[in-house]
Amino acid sequence: MPTLGWRWLLVLSSIPCFGALVFYFLTVESPRYLYMNGRITDAQNILRKMAISNRKDPPSGTLVFDQMAEPDEEFTPSEDAHFLSAGKKDITIYKRGFSSILTLLSPPLLKTTLLLWIVYFGNTFSYYGVVLLTSELSSSRSKCNVTNLHLHKFTDTSIYINEFITSFAEVPGLILAAVIVDKIGRRISMVLMYSFCFIFLLPLTFHQNDLLTTCLLFGARMCIIGAFTVAGIYCPEIYPTSVRSTGFGVSSSVGRIAGMICPLVAVGLVSACHQMSAIILFELSIVLAGFGVLFLPIETKGKELNDIVGNK
Repeated sequence: MPTLGWRWLLVLSSIPCFGALVFYFLTVESPRYLYMNGRITDAQNILRKMAISNRKDPPSGTLVFDQMAEPDEEFTPSEDAHFLSAGKKDITIYKRGFSSILTLLSPPLLKTTLLLWIVYFGNTFSYYGVVLLTSELSSSRSKCNVTNLHLHKFTDTSIYINEFITSFAEVPGLILAAVIVDKIGRRISMVLMYSFCFIFLLPLTFHQNDLLTTCLLFGARMCIIGAFTVAGIYCPEIYPTSVRSTGFGVSSSVGRIAGMICPLVAVGLVSACHQMSAIILFELSIVLAGFGVLFLPIETKGKELNDIVGNK
């Protein structure tokens, strides 16, 4: 970046994203989703492909669509849906989407939905806070820490090195999440990682030396990305098939709102030499997400996915 500038950094960083296009054409639709929408033939074809890919014999018999298993029958496209005009299709899609949102806020799912919004808001706010704190603490130290103003001055290269080191924290964080999520459960995993993230950030309420600051941010980022990953597993599991994608998507959107607010705090407060206030605010968001997890109604470890709202 010091040589080519940030534009070339973004260009080069975006190249691997195009690899996702390859997997798009290799990814099949969920048979469970197809079944719940009455597309039995498509579901059977994909199940047959799965059996062949795994070198297994497909189960004998034929899938039978149970009308009682369809929670959104009113807005399910019929076999003649392709004869509808474009305007009617748009209205149908809008109605189905609006119906899904209302389902998320219905009495059986209201508590779960609100708590997941809290979890995603606190999680995203904390994650981007830790990411931004790495550069902000480095760049603001020379102007905020008056005692070291003439003794030490951060260079641009130092900032990049610190970012490079703390970015590697996501690797052990992802590995840790993968190891413990099925051993101790989703909720306990998130609470533990929130707790350790809180502990790592706590000393940063006061100015620390450069090495200790980098180590603490490394540990905090490792834990918060682990909690973020487990939340991404838990959220789709707790919602029934009929609103699974909508529930996960809306929760992620709430998190993105936190991501937009976060720079105003991390950049604004730290740049104004209010490091303690910034850290306390991030700690509060972690505590908020942790309590949200504790009050979530069920643990999804080892449980089958639900298809219908209201099933346990």
